[in-house]
Amino acid sequence: MKPPAAAKTNAARLLDTLGIPYELRTYEVDPEDLTAISVARKIGLPPEQVFKTLLAHTNTGEHVFAIIPGDAELDLKKLAQAAKAKKTELASLKEVEPLTGYIRGGVTVMGAKKTFPAYADETIELFDQISVSAGQRGLQLLLAPSDYIRAADATLADLTKDIAKA
Repeated sequence: MKPPAAAKTNAARLLDTLGIPYELRTYEVDPEDLTAISVARKIGLPPEQVFKTLLAHTNTGEHVFAIIPGDAELDLKKLAQAAKAKKTELASLKEVEPLTGYIRGGVTVMGAKKTFPAYADETIELFDQISVSAGQRGLQLLLAPSDYIRAADATLADLTKDIAKA
């Protein structure tokens, strides 16, 4: 599939409203490979600089967003700790679109149908610029981490699994 035209998404409109500078970057979508690592390769950034947005729910039924580096795996126990819950689980794919208004490969905190608490992995602050989904497949937003945290109203936390040392 060819990349979509860089149309304004709800996320981009939110950033405009907040006066936050960003760049929209399109890429070719492969429906068979929606991984953040694939997206990173297509937009020319290292995977750890391309953040993916996951939807989870707590044992109390509250939904939360987790924003983690594209090459990392979410640690559900760490997310639960950040969300002050006993337990968290990833939301099922069939829950994602009705709750967020976004499809897999295009989920973003900004402009989501419903507002849920957002937790961003603390490594987000290591970069001058990060990339997140603009709210549709084939379109990424590049912006400063501090601006993203403000726009997403995200709380910083350690959210990823520790990679086993060889």
